[in-house]
Amino acid sequence: MKTILVTGGAGFIGSHLCERLLSHGYRVVCFDNFDPFYDLNLKIRNVEEITKKFPETFSLVTGDIRNRDHLKETFQKERIDLVFHLAAKAGVRPSLLEPQLYEEVNVRGTIFLLETCRVFGVKKFIFASSSSVYGESNRVPFSEEDLDLRPISPYGVTKRAGELLCYCYHHLYQIEVACLRIFTAYGPRQRPEMAIHKFTALVDQGEEIPVYGDGSSKRDYTYIDDLIDGMIAVLDHHQGFEIYNLGESRTTSLKELIRLIEEALGKKAKIQRLDPQKGDVSMTYADIQKAKQRLGYQPKVPIEEGIERFIRWYKGSRNT
Repeated sequence: MKTILVTGGAGFIGSHLCERLLSHGYRVVCFDNFDPFYDLNLKIRNVEEITKKFPETFSLVTGDIRNRDHLKETFQKERIDLVFHLAAKAGVRPSLLEPQLYEEVNVRGTIFLLETCRVFGVKKFIFASSSSVYGESNRVPFSEEDLDLRPISPYGVTKRAGELLCYCYHHLYQIEVACLRIFTAYGPRQRPEMAIHKFTALVDQGEEIPVYGDGSSKRDYTYIDDLIDGMIAVLDHHQGFEIYNLGESRTTSLKELIRLIEEALGKKAKIQRLDPQKGDVSMTYADIQKAKQRLGYQPKVPIEEGIERFIRWYKGSRNT
């Protein structure tokens, strides 16, 4: 039985990934520092639910990727075969306020993890990157072949730096690496500060939702089940070093997103108009042909169905 280390495994995407890996027969070590970026009880609940389902093959290590001793101890004890690296300081807007912290976690933390893999002979590494690396590109849909990348937030810069570090370690030490550029994941357990979760809660409570700009900005929203399908496919189909877009390859405007949330909740949104936010891009749009051809990736959940699923989870989670 292979042992997979999932950094950031207690969070939104990480907890879903851990569950899927465990259901596929892997042993999973969740490595998380329980950063108080949002309510810690949400992460604790994620871990508790996974532990109940898979008590024999799931374990939790509370540690920080910036602490090389934490990493060394974990690799020594757990005999890691493969790493899914999701741990990061997340969010475009917060990165404008704390760029140095984002560099410490997202760049140095990634270096420490790659270096630990080198020392312990771990030859497979999957890095969670972001659509933010594309910046304000007018070359749409966004393609992995585009080398002229100009991210416009510290967060996006740190993710691009992580990709380059991954390539360096692949080239120097023959570590197989897949960098996954994730396009706005949503679904059950989504972080509460992310737009879909935040807007849903505010509309449900009858409070104003903050809309930056005129509502015409567009995002490529990726339902969590589709994203995890793509991440799991990397285990079976990837070799060498590659970058893959994982999105739905469809854009939805902010206006349309709000309308879908209103319909699913059966409530009308109250809009607070604000100036456009620095660091935000006007559009994200994934070209997923490479992931389709090489990974067999095929997203199945359109935004209309995904929002309905999310609202059902949201309503249920209020009562637990």
